[in-house]
Amino acid sequence: MKSKKSIGYIIVALLAVTLVGFGIHSFTANSASKDSDIVVGSQGSDYDIWQHIAKSPQAKKLGLHISVKQINDGVQLNKATTDGTVDVNAFQSWSYLQAYNKENKAGQLKALGTTYLEPLGIYSNKYKNVKDIPNGTTVAIVNNPANTSRDLLLLQSAGLLKLKPGFNALGDTRDIASNPRHLKFDEIDDTTGPRVLKSVPVVLISNKVALEGNLNVLKDSIFHEQVNDSTKDNINVLATAKKNANNDKYKKLINLYHEPAIQKYIKAKYDGTKVEVKKPLSYLNK
Repeated sequence: MKSKKSIGYIIVALLAVTLVGFGIHSFTANSASKDSDIVVGSQGSDYDIWQHIAKSPQAKKLGLHISVKQINDGVQLNKATTDGTVDVNAFQSWSYLQAYNKENKAGQLKALGTTYLEPLGIYSNKYKNVKDIPNGTTVAIVNNPANTSRDLLLLQSAGLLKLKPGFNALGDTRDIASNPRHLKFDEIDDTTGPRVLKSVPVVLISNKVALEGNLNVLKDSIFHEQVNDSTKDNINVLATAKKNANNDKYKKLINLYHEPAIQKYIKAKYDGTKVEVKKPLSYLNK
């Protein structure tokens, strides 16, 4: 007859085996769950869009299990993508991605595909057409480098000025080659456009800020960006770490974004101001 002490050892041993078995099973289940998930990092309106997409029947049909993580700083969001905290991010333009890669050689990102263009607009409470803008008019443009150059490119597209050859994303008013209407420039914070519009005759406002100020770039601006070669750097993309660029599961997110039902939702929610761009990546590189 076994002693009570021996029986106790046997019970402890069996309990340990059971717990270990349970632990292994739990770890395996959690790992499988993690492997089947895609963490999309985003911010602002893109965060809201991807929360909707994650819950959509279209995501389920493609077999995609998506969780959405909000990180409101662009640099930190890109770093979270390269270190694996986030699998794919949805917030940046092609030009932002290129600039980030130039500054972060050790943490490179690759675009998976295009999503949309949010047109930049020229707004005025005083003039109905850019042709009506007279000599000497003050124009408010934003005071951060990337958006300053984008503002000036739009003014050139509107026929209001000409820029020097080789003008790039770091260009500013010193790179104006010709200013036939003698426009004056007032540099403002990029969040203040709708308020400034009350006191400055012409103001350039990004779509994100315009929406927050109850302005629709397609209806309320007197001139705005179109999807063409001159604006391709401003097209938004989905991005991932360079090592994941050929991940077929991540690539499915592009197809998912462009599903008709998803686009119908986005168009309705943002009144058409997130203009769908379904272009191959080669279009951005040419």
